[in-house]
Order: sequence, then structure tokens, then C-alpha cells
Amino acid sequence: MKVIEFIREKRRNLQNQNNQFIAKLEPRFKNLSDLFTHKITMPFLNTLNNPWFSQFSPVDNEETKTEELLIQVPEAEKTYKNLLEKIDTETFLGEWHLVEQECIDQFAEVTGDNQWIHTDPIRAAKESPFKSTIAHGFLTLSLIPKLTNSVNVDSNPYPEAKMVINFGLNQVRFPYPVKAGTRVRASIKLINLVPMKRSIEVVNEVSIEVENSKRVACVAETVLRLYF
Repeated sequence: MKVIEFIREKRRNLQNQNNQFIAKLEPRFKNLSDLFTHKITMPFLNTLNNPWFSQFSPVDNEETKTEELLIQVPEAEKTYKNLLEKIDTETFLGEWHLVEQECIDQFAEVTGDNQWIHTDPIRAAKESPFKSTIAHGFLTLSLIPKLTNSVNVDSNPYPEAKMVINFGLNQVRFPYPVKAGTRVRASIKLINLVPMKRSIEVVNEVSIEVENSKRVACVAETVLRLYF
């Protein structure tokens, strides 16, 4: 019997300790509850602005922070504002450029792509549906820097930038062939900008048209990074 009484006494002591502990915590839970209540009943009080609570916010992501805190260097900010006014407009129209068989042959030699549709004018005249040799699609694509005048150091469209990097392509299509001996030219339309602290990502839609044809030879989304 003494053992049973001892166990019961221990249980009562533990229960009392638990009650005391809960009593101490209740005010703290109440304060936290009030915090959430104010968030619901007082819309002007943004709980996420609380320095402590923001550390645990499920919607506090890096993209939002970056967007809110982005401060560009002056040169980047100036260029970004200027380019922003040109979104969805044609920013460049180039001169006509002749694509000769010699150029096609040189490209075939460098790349190892010597298919007869590119390099054999006699066979192409007989067997090709185009009745002529045609430029490689990648040759047309590789002409973009020249056709858009971006390799001309005397005509820099981004004078404030310290460096311009070819960041790649989003997509490329070759809707129409470029026959040997025909002329092509390129136009540029600015379609997107992504500002960063010391750089700007510029996405252009480049269209390469063939002279005397309503169809374009190439449409490519080029991505440039301007660094300041």
C-alpha cells in the first residue's frame, strides 16, 4: 500500500509541475495569438514586416527581396530606362548582305558539313527542289553579329556598358532557305529586359529576310548581357 501511495504522490507532483509550466507559457501564447489576431482584424498591420516573424515567413522568397531591394548602378539604371522605352519596337534595320557560294564553301570547310545541297551547285541545280545550293542554317545564324552591325566598334548601341556578352539563344527557326547568290538583311525588335544590379539582360528578336521574298530565312531570340 505504501508503494501505491508513493506512486500516486509522484503523479500528483508531476501534474502540479505541468500545470505551473503551462501557466507560465499561457501569456506568451496569448501574445502570439494577439499578433495573428491583429494581422486579421487590422489590415494595415503587416505581420510580415515584423523583423522576428519575417524570418519564418513562408512567402518571403529571394525573388521578392531582390525585386524590392534592387538598386542598380547609375550607368545600368540609365541604360535600362532608355531601353525600356523601346520595348516591342524595331530598334535596327541593317544593310543588304550578299551570301556567295564562296562563303558557303568556307563555312562547310570549317564545320565539316559538306552536304551537296550546300557545296555542289551542279547537282543542286538538277536534284534540289530549290534548284540552287543553299546556305547552312547555322551559317545564316552566325551572320547575325555582322548583319546587326554589332561587331562594328564605331556603332555601339550600348555605349554605357563596359562589356557586352552573347548569353545565348532562347529559340531559333529557319522558315526559308538562303540560296547562294542572294542578299539578306536583319532587323531587331527588343522584346524583353531583365534589370540586375550591375548588368541588364537584353532579349532581342532578330529576323533575317531574303531579298525579293515575303518569308524570312531566320527568326532568333538572342540574349545579351550588358555589364556596367
